Amino acid sequence: MFIVILAQNYKIILTMNKIPESELVLNPDGSVYHLKLRPEHIAETVIIVGDPHRVSMVSNYFDSIEYSIENREFVTHTGYVGEKRLTVLSTGIGTDNIDIAINELDAAVNIDLKTRTVKENLKSLEIIRLGTSGAVQEDISCDSFVISSHGLGFDGLLNFYDVPKGIVDHDLSNAFLSHSKWDNALPRPYIVAGSDILLNELGKDMIQGITATSPGFYGPQGRVLRLPLFDPYQNEKITSFGFAGLRITNYEMETSALYGLGKMLGHQTCTICAIIANRLAKTYSKDYKKTVDKMIGIVIERLCERP
Repeated sequence: MFIVILAQNYKIILTMNKIPESELVLNPDGSVYHLKLRPEHIAETVIIVGDPHRVSMVSNYFDSIEYSIENREFVTHTGYVGEKRLTVLSTGIGTDNIDIAINELDAAVNIDLKTRTVKENLKSLEIIRLGTSGAVQEDISCDSFVISSHGLGFDGLLNFYDVPKGIVDHDLSNAFLSHSKWDNALPRPYIVAGSDILLNELGKDMIQGITATSPGFYGPQGRVLRLPLFDPYQNEKITSFGFAGLRITNYEMETSALYGLGKMLGHQTCTICAIIANRLAKTYSKDYKKTVDKMIGIVIERLCERP
């Protein structure tokens, strides 16, 4: 066993031994188990979306489609816009699905699937999530776009990993814990920054802020139907939080795990969301699909403009 230090100075333990079949599960065609992908199916720039039907919304902008692969909720199209090769992959909803998607994307490109050993030269992917979200600040209107400077995780997923120093922003995380008087009965929140490179290149003229990632759509995001909330003041605490010029801008269900796992594995990650609801103003987009399509077009154009 040996340790490699990535460009970001985060340590990952790599093993020269074969990874057992029970740990790295492969399909009969040699593809990773859930995504059903092999390395040649994956471009270096990957767009991820939650809804499988949204994959075709993205690939409609492609000039050609090289691969079209589907397994469960995971749908993948890889193709070209001009000379730019792109992959779009649906992950389904939630950080549990992000755990599958990011680990298997990384395995497909950084593990030799024939020998079951980690490759000596590791590849860094660009992984850009395009999603929908609800604003938690009254001045963020429906049909605007938010790019996540950080992911604030209420999901607890990253707590199952041995997280190296430098991944979690502990100053920011502790400030939120103190402000919210977070109860120990709930999973411990963590805050991870996204890629500065993608933030700057894709996020010009977009609203920037911390995106809160919840493990559910109803109670974990403060929605009340027939069940009471553990902390009925949670959303007020989220809206009023501020630290070092940052505020929490929106709620969704994937970003914290994407940022945490992506950074630990050496990938560049970014989330951009179309705001389809404002939780404070109690408003909802009149035509959110049009807004999502506009967001997709803008992001693809900016990805293709880059050298």
